[in-house]
Amino acid sequence: MLHGIIPDGNLPSLLRDWGEDARTFLRHDVPKIVLVTVVSFILIRLLRLITEKVAALQTSRLPSGIRAQQIRTLAGVITSIGVFIILFEVLPLLGLNLGPLLASAGVAGLAIGFGAQTLVHDFINGFFILFENQYDLGDNVRIAGVKGTVEEMTLRRTVLRDDDGTVHTVPNSQVTIVSNTTRDWSQIPMKVVVAYSEPSDKIIQLLEQIGEGLRQDPNFAGDIVADVQVPGIDRVGNGEAEYLMLIKTLPSKQYAVSRELRRRIKQSFEENKVQTAAPGRVFVMDPGTRAS
Repeated sequence: MLHGIIPDGNLPSLLRDWGEDARTFLRHDVPKIVLVTVVSFILIRLLRLITEKVAALQTSRLPSGIRAQQIRTLAGVITSIGVFIILFEVLPLLGLNLGPLLASAGVAGLAIGFGAQTLVHDFINGFFILFENQYDLGDNVRIAGVKGTVEEMTLRRTVLRDDDGTVHTVPNSQVTIVSNTTRDWSQIPMKVVVAYSEPSDKIIQLLEQIGEGLRQDPNFAGDIVADVQVPGIDRVGNGEAEYLMLIKTLPSKQYAVSRELRRRIKQSFEENKVQTAAPGRVFVMDPGTRAS
């Protein structure tokens, strides 16, 4: 079959050229390919080993299995990026020029790039949200103008459910400010209003006793992280005096603690004949709580 394609006189010359090319390839190119392959394999294995060690170290410090899963997800993303960078640097050493390929792909994907810009922004923001642990599943947060409990987190979106059960799906590119009310501890700034004529020392002593009693109650001792503080009078006017109480609790425990505290204050004021500022008005609590 070769006789019909290649003239008989050129066949020996062609075979010699092929032989020379094969020897050159085996002498020069094969060692380079083997060396580059081995080095690439070692770098990839080293990258994966370091990433797995760091992920395992972070996971051992975190009690949350959900957070541990997020760490492993981030480790996989970092490993994939590292492998891509290593291959991108290694392939030109094997004579594979990726420049024209990337240029043609860039031109072909320009329109897609404009459409995917928001999607890329979602993934970048999602990566840093997970990496920095800005919030976790079960946290109560305010993002993109909505507030609720985090029910689902991915690199692209965050799903919240608010108090009335409404589900909000927020693209991570819309998350510019995160207000987390369940991180580390929450604080209740409670304001107790009584008649102006009531002795200040008496009211402060009663409030301190109520706070200490709640702090020592086994049902609430584990939820309160510091002694209840009563700084004193916060406002005076219109025939009334307003006293401030500060209660630090575990995340999401401030609601149950504040309800019990209100009950005890009402009971104590009734027993000690404390006159309120207006009929049916014992105290007013600020609607918001602060978290660290």
